[in-house]
Amino acid sequence: MSDPSGWPVYDVEPIGAAPRASVAVYVHGGGWVNEITGQHWRLIARIARETGQRVVVPVHPLLPLGAARQVRDGVAELARVERDAGREVRLAGDSSGGQIALSAALKLRDDGVTIASTTLLSPALDLTWSNPRIDAVQPSDPWLGRPGGRVLAQAWRGEDELDDPAVSPLFGSMAGLGPLTILSGTRDVLNPDAHVLREKAQDAGVPVAWHEAEGQLHVYALLPTRAGEQGARVIVESLRPR
Repeated sequence: MSDPSGWPVYDVEPIGAAPRASVAVYVHGGGWVNEITGQHWRLIARIARETGQRVVVPVHPLLPLGAARQVRDGVAELARVERDAGREVRLAGDSSGGQIALSAALKLRDDGVTIASTTLLSPALDLTWSNPRIDAVQPSDPWLGRPGGRVLAQAWRGEDELDDPAVSPLFGSMAGLGPLTILSGTRDVLNPDAHVLREKAQDAGVPVAWHEAEGQLHVYALLPTRAGEQGARVIVESLRPR
């Protein structure tokens, strides 16, 4: 099927499950340049199987064809369509998909729509890369780095400023958001910004379930490790209809 923006959208449904009045929208990561992977699909299938609900997976435009505002608006509209159909909507995303998911949740909030919950795995939150604590984490992160991140950020921002919440959701107000679940590993250069998000959300009265994995890498819950299994269980539970 296609969403209102004309992108491919996949519906992943559990076999034999009764229809539920709820849906999870999962936005995959990949640094805004990489397509969805097998690790994503395995987690998505698990979410559908163990929560008994449909998972909607937009395959959004990547660089150089996509940009932050365009993709944020498309994901927000996809969630709005599901809500207007009477379904409770939860958002989730990893890495760059976490940036998109949180930016979409903020836009929906601004439009008067409160998402039931938003789950973020190792989210990209501040594309200015200005957090001074990144320097302390960088030597232990084998995957991500500030120089490359800044190049991608400049491309992804399109015509918006880097501190626009459509690009960097950390600069938005968190007031009025539904509950957040945040997973982050301590060997991830995005971990310092996850701490800032937790503090901002809590200060705004938003319930936050915080899961920091000591010694773990970026998107650790997608990895076939013991810590990855623990993280995947957290994600599934956070998206279970209440």
